[in-house]
Formats: sequence, C-alpha cells, structure tokens
Amino acid sequence: MKNSKGLLALLCLAAGAFGFWKYKNMTPEEKAKLKERANNAGKKIKETYDDVEGQLSEKIDKLKDSVSN
Repeated sequence: MKNSKGLLALLCLAAGAFGFWKYKNMTPEEKAKLKERANNAGKKIKETYDDVEGQLSEKIDKLKDSVSN
C-alpha cells in the first residue's frame, strides 16, 4: 500500500512537470485557447452546479410541504 502511494505521487509529480513544460513551450495563441477552454469548462461546471442546486432546493421544498401536510 505504501509503495503504491509513493508511485502515485511520483506519477502525479511527473504529469505536473510535463504539463508545466508543455505550457511554457506554447505559443501565446495556444495559451489563449487553453485559457478560453478552461474558462468555458468553469462556466459549464458553475451552470451545472446552479442547476443541481435549484433542483435540490425544489425537492427539499416539496418534501417539507409533504411532511407538513
């Protein structure tokens, strides 16, 4: 178990170093595209979170109404 955690940490470190190297070698246009993709992904995640939050609120309200009746 201990060896697998160390191996996982090493793989994560290597992936991070590769990502950093790859980002540093990108052109400014590629960096802008990457930033735009990250922003779009963030917006989609936020929208999904808001939708789920709204659905949960509706279900909680329905449950409260059914319990009070």
